[in-house]
Amino acid sequence: MGRLDGKVAIVTGGGSGFGAGISKAFADEGAKVLVCDINETGGEATVKHNQSSLAFHKMDVTKAADWESTVKTAIEKFGKADVLVNNAGTSYRNKPTVTVTEDEFQKTFDVNVKGVFLGCNAWVQQAIDKKEGGVIINIASVGATRPRPGLVWYNASKGAIWNATKGLAAEYGPHQIRVVSICPLVTGTGLFSHFTGMDDTPENREKFIFNVPMGRIGEVDDVTSACVFMASSDAKFITGVNLEVDGGRCI
Repeated sequence: MGRLDGKVAIVTGGGSGFGAGISKAFADEGAKVLVCDINETGGEATVKHNQSSLAFHKMDVTKAADWESTVKTAIEKFGKADVLVNNAGTSYRNKPTVTVTEDEFQKTFDVNVKGVFLGCNAWVQQAIDKKEGGVIINIASVGATRPRPGLVWYNASKGAIWNATKGLAAEYGPHQIRVVSICPLVTGTGLFSHFTGMDDTPENREKFIFNVPMGRIGEVDDVTSACVFMASSDAKFITGVNLEVDGGRCI
């Protein structure tokens, strides 16, 4: 028996990184997963992990019509949509804030904030109508509450998600819809340089983790394990939580 047997999940950004890991982990725990990504090649690669439990759906999280199609597809293919994982995200490269362009700012907020807004709007009503509750898991960041120089507007976008998670949990709790966010530390997903502004070398990792009590950067399975727990009945009375998965970085 898997911890997510009988569940159906929508996972955005499922073609790489956390999204691919979450999709695979959910399938391994018994869930059916609609793997959503704008990158068809990456999404199809994720689905190969378990073609009986995973299906790919191409979509752009910044488009309301794509969200409507996504929720409709999940229900048509799997019969329902119990869990929504808002994982798709983007950022500009760490740099002086006054050099961030308007286009970089706009893309960051369109994907990281508008994408979650549209996703919740498309998913929530069917969960209310089903009268069986559900779970929304938003992927935020330790930067939501411990912002640092160089990624000010990326961190602000994740701060918006941190706040919205609590608001959504309060509003939809009476419908037995739980809303949580996962706040990871930077991980070895190929984005170390993007987020830190440093080359990904052992020496630079040491510089970055000097104030991480557990002495390392994150790993994808740190995040996927937290998501499996939050999506499962083990977390049935947990909502409005922004869980830091950071080895103690935010202490």
